[in-house]
Amino acid sequence: MKTREKRIAVVAPERPVPLNVVIRRNMQAMPTRNSSPEVQLRRALHALGLRFRLHCADLPGRPDIVFSAARVAVFADGCFWHACPTHAVFPKNNRTWWRQKLLGNRKRDRLKDRQLHAMGWLTIHVWEHEDMQRIAKAVARTVRNRMKAFARGR
Repeated sequence: MKTREKRIAVVAPERPVPLNVVIRRNMQAMPTRNSSPEVQLRRALHALGLRFRLHCADLPGRPDIVFSAARVAVFADGCFWHACPTHAVFPKNNRTWWRQKLLGNRKRDRLKDRQLHAMGWLTIHVWEHEDMQRIAKAVARTVRNRMKAFARGR
């Protein structure tokens, strides 16, 4: 007779009651895909002649832009949601909960980076406030260099 595994549920901190319904709705409406910086970066990469996949569910963290042959995963991180060191702002209401939530997002980002690295992938994180044209050129250079390295057999 087979025994059932006991699953331990990870309990997230209880969400505080929102103090402002309008702000809550605005936060819930934030896009998780196709943000303005992400679309700008994709356009710039495409203009440079690069082709890529989007939001790959088969990779940890569902990278925003994926160059499969070069094994490069690009994440376009929002300054608020990923607690940018330059622009991070923790809301005044429910500050402790938000701080824990946003720093938890950064911790999760590092975990998915380690998982991808273990699979042979290079991860690139781009902040929403960065110049996407300049970033696109740097990403293109990285992708092309990795393609050459793979062609040479590393």
